[in-house]
Order: sequence, then structure tokens, then C-alpha cells
Amino acid sequence: MTSTWRWLLVAAIAPLAWGSTYVVTAQLLPADTPIWGATLRALPAGLVLLLLARRLPRRRWWWRSAVLGVLNVGAFFVLVYLAAQLLPSGVAAMLMATSPAVILMLAWPIAREKPAALSLLGAVIGFAGVVVLLAGATGTLNGWGIAASLAAMLMSSVGFVLARRWNDGTPALSVTAWQLTLGGLALVPIALLAEGAPPALDAAGLAGAAYLALVATALAFATWFAALQHLPAGAVGLVGLLNPVAGVALGVLVAQETFTAVQVIGMVIVLLGIVLGQPAIAAALRSARTRRTERRARRREVPTDTAQLRVRAAGAGGTV
Repeated sequence: MTSTWRWLLVAAIAPLAWGSTYVVTAQLLPADTPIWGATLRALPAGLVLLLLARRLPRRRWWWRSAVLGVLNVGAFFVLVYLAAQLLPSGVAAMLMATSPAVILMLAWPIAREKPAALSLLGAVIGFAGVVVLLAGATGTLNGWGIAASLAAMLMSSVGFVLARRWNDGTPALSVTAWQLTLGGLALVPIALLAEGAPPALDAAGLAGAAYLALVATALAFATWFAALQHLPAGAVGLVGLLNPVAGVALGVLVAQETFTAVQVIGMVIVLLGIVLGQPAIAAALRSARTRRTERRARRREVPTDTAQLRVRAAGAGGTV
């Protein structure tokens, strides 16, 4: 039990760090260089993890890593950077929190993984919560920010499903290092052409870039995959709920963001949908149904056994 709690604490590092990326990006990094921002986050993190993994791609993993690097890193980090600059941190975090529902939907046609009924219900509830969240905003939310956030969530969901379909036993840390490194390298020429030289960052900007690369990416991914090796997937999935919670909390505490009562209700609905979609919840419900069935079966057996004892006792001339 102590070991489980220790690994749960390790797993919590990742979603807390990921939830902080929105407020760090919005507060410390320039808004007009999203491609360089994504590059400076991905490439250093990829090189650090590559040193830890000590393994290069082989054969088809070169092109697979390039594809996943675009979906999960290159384009994804750029879109997350834009969303963080254009939307309140809490809104951006909650939109990204619906990714488990999208992954559930995409896994059906891509990986032929049919979702459970409870998971589908959770996805519907989560999407309904997003509608309530966006409808409850005071003023007008930036449409480009919403589009960037939803596009990032969709691309990373496709990347996650493909990574799961291509899983052949290759260590997850190696696959992640390859994606980050190749995705970061692919962004360098694009950043040079589109945005010119790298931005001149002040001390706060350098601290923010270092935090995103080393803590919110390299450390977060390393701890996440380490925890996956020691914990049930359902438990790790529930820990992932700390991601949107951290994004909302930091938005309120650091960026002084405000949320209407309707938006708070929408956030609660989104979290409810995510929880319902977790495998651990479905497993717990199945276990509870099994225990109820076994208890009812035992109750039905007791009268039969008692009647048999009475018959035997009467035959022997005794009473029970």
C-alpha cells in the first residue's frame, strides 16, 4: 500500500506540471513566437529523455516517430502555445481535459477498440460540460483560441491512438524521446522561415522556457511513464484529472482569472464525465455487481440447506 501511494505521488507530478503550462506560457513567454516557443519546449526535453533512454529508433520507428512527433509534439505544442496566449488558462485546460473522450471515440475506428457503455456516457457528459463551460463565459472568448485548443486536443488524441496501435513493446520512454526530438527538430526550419531568429528572452522568459522544457515536459513525461509501470492504468487515469484542476487553480490564483457560476457548473460536468469514463470506475461497478450477485446466490442456498438438514434430522428421529 505504501508503495502504491508513493507511485501515485510520482504520477501526480506530470498532470500538475502539464496543467501549469498554460499560465506559464501566458505570463512569461512572448505571444508572437508560438513556433519558437514550441521548439524551445520540445527539443531540449527530447534530448534530455534521449540521454536517459540511450536508444535510437530502428527501421519503421523512424517514420513512426516522425508522424507521432508532428501530431503529439510539433503541431500540438504550437497549438497549445497559441491556446495559452488566447484563452484563459482554466478554459484552455478544461478543453484539453476532454481528450480522453475523443481518444475513446477515435480508438473505435482506428484501433478497433469498442468503448464500454459507461465510457460512452462519460464522453457525452464531458462534451455537454464543454458546451456549458463555453456558453457561460462573460464577454467573448477568442474563437481562434478555442479552435487552437480543440485542434491540439484532436491531433494529440489521434497521435495517442496511433501510438497505442503501433505498440510493439518498445519502451515508452524511448518512443517519447524520439517524438520530442524529431518533432522539435522539424520545427526549427519552420520557425526560422516563419518567425526569423529565436526570440530574445529576458530572465523571466528564460525561466519560463526552462520550466516548460525540463519540468513540464522532460520530468513530467519521465515520471508519468515510470508510474505507468507500477500502477493500474485506471489509477493513473484518475490522477490525470489533476491536469485541468491545476490549470483552473493557477489561472485563478496567478492570472486573476474569474469564472461565472455557469462555467463552474460546466467544469464540474466535464470532470464528472471524465471520471465516469475511467476504466477503474467501470471495474469497480462490475466488481460491486458481482458481489451483489454472489450474496443473492448465497441467500437462496441457505433455505435449501436448512430444509435438507430438517429432513435428515426427522429421519434420524431428532430435531433441529
